[in-house]
Amino acid sequence: MVDVFILIPRKDRHALTTVTIVYTHTDEAPALATASLLPIVTAFAHAADVEIETRDISLSGRILAAFPERLSESQRVPDALKELGELAMTPEANIIKLPNISASIPQLKVAIAELQASGFDIPDYPEEPQTDADRDARARYDRIKGSAVNPVLREGNSDRRAPLSVKAYARKHPHVNKPFAAGSKTRVATMGHDDFFSNEKSVVMTSADTLSIRHTATDGTETVLKSGLAVLDGEIVDATFMSASALDEFLAETLRQATSDNVLYSVHLKATMMKVSDPIIFGHVVRAFFADVFAQHGAALEAAGLTANDGLGSILAGLSNVAGGAEIAASFEAAIAQGPRLSYTNSDKGITNLHVPSDVIVDASMPALVRNGGKLWGVDGGEDDTIAVIPDSSYAGVYQATIDDVIAHGPLDPATIGTVPNVGLMAQAAEEYGSHDKTFEIVADGRVDIVNAAGEVLITHDVHKGDIWRATQAKDVPIRDWVKLAVSRARATGSPAVFWLDEKRAHDAHIIAKVRTYLKDHDTTGLTIEIMAPAEATTFSLTRIRRGEDTISVTGNVLRDYLTDLFPILEVGTSAKMLSIVPLLNGGGLFETGAGGSAPKHVQQLVEENFLRWDSLGEFFALAASLEHFSQTTGNAKALVLANTLDRATGTFLEEDRSPGRKLGMIDNRGSHFYLGLYWAQELAKQNEDAQLAATFAPVAAALAENGDKIVGEMIAVQGKPVDIGGYYRPDAKLVDQVMRPSATLNGIISSLG
Repeated sequence: MVDVFILIPRKDRHALTTVTIVYTHTDEAPALATASLLPIVTAFAHAADVEIETRDISLSGRILAAFPERLSESQRVPDALKELGELAMTPEANIIKLPNISASIPQLKVAIAELQASGFDIPDYPEEPQTDADRDARARYDRIKGSAVNPVLREGNSDRRAPLSVKAYARKHPHVNKPFAAGSKTRVATMGHDDFFSNEKSVVMTSADTLSIRHTATDGTETVLKSGLAVLDGEIVDATFMSASALDEFLAETLRQATSDNVLYSVHLKATMMKVSDPIIFGHVVRAFFADVFAQHGAALEAAGLTANDGLGSILAGLSNVAGGAEIAASFEAAIAQGPRLSYTNSDKGITNLHVPSDVIVDASMPALVRNGGKLWGVDGGEDDTIAVIPDSSYAGVYQATIDDVIAHGPLDPATIGTVPNVGLMAQAAEEYGSHDKTFEIVADGRVDIVNAAGEVLITHDVHKGDIWRATQAKDVPIRDWVKLAVSRARATGSPAVFWLDEKRAHDAHIIAKVRTYLKDHDTTGLTIEIMAPAEATTFSLTRIRRGEDTISVTGNVLRDYLTDLFPILEVGTSAKMLSIVPLLNGGGLFETGAGGSAPKHVQQLVEENFLRWDSLGEFFALAASLEHFSQTTGNAKALVLANTLDRATGTFLEEDRSPGRKLGMIDNRGSHFYLGLYWAQELAKQNEDAQLAATFAPVAAALAENGDKIVGEMIAVQGKPVDIGGYYRPDAKLVDQVMRPSATLNGIISSLG
């Protein structure tokens, strides 16, 4: 009888008792794929005396961990994210981190409803807390939404690049980057004034201190927005705001331009990671597009608790409970028909660019636009030019520079181009992604001050009602480590390293000063290290990449996110195939497996057709790096053999083109895992470094090869029919195991390893 492998968090252990590799259990397609891959990995690793444990940091797991007192003993789950955050600060850390949901409020609400329907007694998300219980629940949920996971685990800076095997495959089997049509009207629209970039002020702390943020209204009313903000000597503290009135004027103008140019209207934000500011901006866009509807029905929508910040889809879904809801829905439909032509994320289902704030994530959507020749999709599914609205001008120029380059020089050819790896400053919640607890929508005209413990005002802004004000931090130790990592990568590769920093931006000016200081601590003889503003660095890197040359981008946290989608999508077709290593500050390692932007669509296809197109290649790379790190830190030589053979197996996997197909009847994610296991076992069986491992895997390799057709047949046979996985945000583990491990033959062979 074949054992059933169920990917669930262990409840009998709340802390790691030995040095192990920790696999994170996350969400959507990555979690489903891991349910197929991890049994193979665990069996292979166990044969080399490497133990693997899982920890549940999924959105549902984090929700349940936040309300233990409301759950029965059997329903409670440990706070795995807190545990892993503590582990990440130790030398023993070895964490494989898969993409997780960075939940927008609409996603959070749906996840809560699913859990409630499954019998978990958790509270609703309080939109407007009225009681102490509401405020407590809101505070707990606010710690879960958005980019709650990454700032906790990323206790180090990022080293992200396309592995050589992936580049070689892309050159041999290039995807198509489409040219822009002659006379293309596609362009980026950005504010350029009265936004986060232009209003930024920055200070460098000369000693450790405790800061507070206070708002003083014009009538003298003083409100402490945040107190007890601890900062360190040398830390950079920034503050800025986006003018609500300027934003509305900008949006009205872009809508007029879209109509005049007869192009699609699209907005590109990051409402998942920038979980406070960007949903508010998204709400401004929704209200601007449907200005007449909100003028007529805004009071009724507000009374019903329906907010533009959650998107058009959330509003339409809630209208069934609103008096006159059908009339209001018709008004929205009429506005779509009469206004500028909207971009659609799913025209078949009538889902526009304005339906869900988390549907259009700028770092994935803009590279897809460039790759598609500047085209997005309209109501009928046809492609057309677009005005890509990115309100804040901090990084919008990167995308306009890319568009300009492709228009001037044609699309990038994956068969010949170089690569742009990234060294990213992200440790200890650096920069904008650490701003969530310091971002506020201003409730009254007045002033916002950052004040130190002595009562001195460090930064001040005059603000108006509705403005979006935020503060950010960047500690000195991560900056030093970031510079060190950049120099080491430049030395290791011989490629130029370019710091993407704009001296006209207050924060960047301080970073530039630190970079120049800390570069003196390293031997940079023979290295090319430059500092350029983002748009200039974009053009510089694209010029080099067209010549087949490599250039290391050294960036802050947000640009790290943007560029590790932009360049990989143009270079190798996806950001899911990247090697992402985070050398943690205290000696441990975090190994990330790629981006998860396409995960929701893959889940939908699995449920409808029992076909999972998700590509786990990034997981293969992360695992190999994790095993190598495990060997280095524990002295386990067998782990290094596993790492090296997995590397070679992945090369064969790419050469034989065993990635998931796109159509029924082809192998999907599960079939790709079989082939990886086959090639890995074959490499282990023929290697000479460890005779015991070779002997262990020789019969496994033979059995997999002999039964290959049967295994693939068993996997393909289940395709084409709907499947039940018992939930979207918290699927049933046994059902997932049955769906994701459909080959009894493969399962039996893997079980033979113990």
